[in-house]
Amino acid sequence: MQLEDIFMLFGGLALFLYGMHIMCAGLEIAAGDRLKSILEMLTSKRILGVLVGAGITAIIQSSSATTVMVVGFVNSGLMTLQQAVGVIMGANVGTTMTSLLIALDVGLIAPLLAFFGVVLITMFKKQKINCIGQIVAGLGILFLGMELMSSSMAPLRDYEPFVNLLTSFSNPILGILAGTLFTAVVQSSSASIGILQALALSGVVGLDNAVFVLFGQNIGTCITALLASLGGNRNAKRTTLIHLMFNVIGTVIFTIICLTTDFTGLIQSYLPGNVPGQIAATHIIFNVVTTIVLFPFGNVLAKVACRILPDHTSEEGYHPVNEHGIGSTAIALSELQKQEAEMFALARENVELAFDTLLLRDESKLSRVAEQEDRIDVYNAEITRTIGRTSTHEMSEADSDRFNRMLIVCGNIERIGDHAMNMAEYLEPLKKRHIHMDDETMKELTNLRTLATHALLAIDFEDDSNRKRALDTVAILEADSDEKNRQYRAAQIRRMREGHVDPELSILYSEILTDIERMLDHMLNIAEALCPKQAA
Repeated sequence: MQLEDIFMLFGGLALFLYGMHIMCAGLEIAAGDRLKSILEMLTSKRILGVLVGAGITAIIQSSSATTVMVVGFVNSGLMTLQQAVGVIMGANVGTTMTSLLIALDVGLIAPLLAFFGVVLITMFKKQKINCIGQIVAGLGILFLGMELMSSSMAPLRDYEPFVNLLTSFSNPILGILAGTLFTAVVQSSSASIGILQALALSGVVGLDNAVFVLFGQNIGTCITALLASLGGNRNAKRTTLIHLMFNVIGTVIFTIICLTTDFTGLIQSYLPGNVPGQIAATHIIFNVVTTIVLFPFGNVLAKVACRILPDHTSEEGYHPVNEHGIGSTAIALSELQKQEAEMFALARENVELAFDTLLLRDESKLSRVAEQEDRIDVYNAEITRTIGRTSTHEMSEADSDRFNRMLIVCGNIERIGDHAMNMAEYLEPLKKRHIHMDDETMKELTNLRTLATHALLAIDFEDDSNRKRALDTVAILEADSDEKNRQYRAAQIRRMREGHVDPELSILYSEILTDIERMLDHMLNIAEALCPKQAA
């Protein structure tokens, strides 16, 4: 094998992995947050999870990418551990598509696929067509890389040390270890199995030598998801463990079958002389049969994973996973929505506390408002950073719009918190100057409090179907607040002129009314951002 062949091998591998990357990027832009709605189908039956996992993996040609996506979904709470089992099983079935396409010699039309995909990308501006172009071009580039690797490996069939090395892989343990390690390095079972088929195309390896390597490659593909789960929560790690258990159990079953029966001979008899086809058939049978065998035991696998990795009471909060992979947009949007709901709950409580501080003259409420205002600021900074990180990669226009609206919501919640803090702090000058509010002023503030409370309660971050009604409600309350604000200012000036109230109270009351008015404005902005079509 000459230096030129080595360069071709690495170049082919680069094209293969880059083609897979382009397909994943195209699917992420095309699907985006809609993957979340797809996952809602998984709540009924595990078989749907298997079908979805197989379908996504067949499209993106990578079970690793699908499993990393699942780890991220479980980590963010979009999917339960039990639902993840079905998708992982489906991913193992879907990954067989690559080996099947290689066996069918789809590489013959690879240049046409690449050309057609590039035409769609360069000639059309519509994002949806661009995404289809990326997926098609990626598939073509992937198979061009496969052809290049196959050509570069042809000289190896006459290289005796390499042939002797492959012969040693007929030993089950050595073969499984070799397949596991190689796939762990490449981080793609599709790529490593493709290389194995490329060796077969070049006449270097036969099924007897390849079968145990193939089994090991299925174990090695778990490494990518394992690395992704390291920064995740307990359920994310359990998801990876289920993936590993699935492939290890399958490997044990088929190793026993190969050692006790003429399994490889049977495959060879059906596909004589077509070693790439034999490898593809073995790969398909391995994953389909393992899925069928383990499907009834999905909940058992989940329980075993929970037993091996029990809950840690010290583990709290969200751990980011999969920030730039398939499903990362859905994960980010879901997590941001939860964080904004928590941030809004703090702001809502602070508004109530601010009114209590003034109406009850309770200084302990003031310290509580200050403490929660700091937490609101932390949420604001973290949400803004997350949106900034997520926005660095391409996404659909609809998802981009959602991120922009989340930024608007976050900013308005932060401003509500600021105004609540301002209101609470007016207690200090009131106490310092021994100023007491008259009954009319207290009654007016109570009325405005009722409006603000109703507006805050109308805004719902969870129920998408209720957002139009919420917007209408908040708009009416905001208009009512503006009208009452004008009436109360005029009444306060009248009372001051008649000598019924302290002039200093009138000044502070005017500032308080301004803060309340601004808070209702920000609530309306939030309701509009949550319901953009109606806001327009």
